[in-house]
Amino acid sequence: MRPQRTKIKVLIVDDSAIVRKILTETISAEPDMEVIGTAPDPYIAREKIISLHPDVLTLDIEMPRMDGLTFLKKLMLYHPMPVVVISSLNSSSCDSSIDALRWGAVDALAKPGGPYSVGDLRTAIPAKLRAAAIAKIRKPHLASAVESSTRPITQNGSGKVGVIAIGASTGGTEAIREILQRLSLGLPGIVITQHIPPVFSGAFAKRLNDLCAIEVKEARDGDEVREGTALVAPGNFHMLVRRSAGSYYVQVQTGPQVCYQRPSVDVMFASVAEAAGAKALGVLLTGMGSDGAQGLLRMKLAGAQTIAQDEDSCVVYGMPREAVKLGAACQVLPLSEIASVLSVGGIAPAMRRVDHEVELR
Repeated sequence: MRPQRTKIKVLIVDDSAIVRKILTETISAEPDMEVIGTAPDPYIAREKIISLHPDVLTLDIEMPRMDGLTFLKKLMLYHPMPVVVISSLNSSSCDSSIDALRWGAVDALAKPGGPYSVGDLRTAIPAKLRAAAIAKIRKPHLASAVESSTRPITQNGSGKVGVIAIGASTGGTEAIREILQRLSLGLPGIVITQHIPPVFSGAFAKRLNDLCAIEVKEARDGDEVREGTALVAPGNFHMLVRRSAGSYYVQVQTGPQVCYQRPSVDVMFASVAEAAGAKALGVLLTGMGSDGAQGLLRMKLAGAQTIAQDEDSCVVYGMPREAVKLGAACQVLPLSEIASVLSVGGIAPAMRRVDHEVELR
């Protein structure tokens, strides 16, 4: 007989009895997961973490006695573990949820309501919990904009790249922050697809804009992809890059999910391959699943330079691994080196290196 796989043990922390019920039913329906307890506030959660030893915690932000962000900071200091934030869509909760990712939460989801339905949650939460269960938990990195600007990285002025495209999922908000915070003005326009819920994407872009030298904003349909600016795909919308009259702009549109995602990295990368070809540079960062792998391959086949984040620096080595398996990555680099490559406009074809013995064709 095959040994039975151990189920992922989940502790739900939320002050709403209705939300606890919805999450319990959703998670318990998965054959590889079990809810081992619930808690209406962080004080009870603390005792249950000690006694029940969960693998993953779901955490609300707005709770009585102690808010979720304060609890997360204490948890990551004294008992680091995978946490998925499940929060409401109001402005303060979205800002706090993005801050929670900075303090070590693996991912964030919106509670049912508004543009986010119970059905959406039942589709998304199992995947998020599976990713969290295998994620590498890292200490929060809280570098400020002042710190990053004291050591600017400058571009070499090669001007060969017209569009930089970055895709990410689990762990990607901090990976993207680390890259963008090290970039200086004068770089080609950047487009970013991060798997993120509606409304949260706006808070994410605003936070990056506050931290980075370059301008970062949530994309709107028709926005130009211009030097010194990064456009973030809005949650629940695909973002495509188009070319017209010598310039690049984005289309923001709805459509079916691709690789179970909207926005999809594959959709963005494929559009960049068509619009910019060899004048593009694609970067696929940490994340669960395979979204972006096929799109990165299309970029490479169109002559673009392509980078996949390496396994050691990924929170979840899923999407980059699939790209490496396909031979889609011209380079496989640690996160700490990617900003330098972007800053010099990529590496000339003769100097490109490929790790893990991925053959260039």
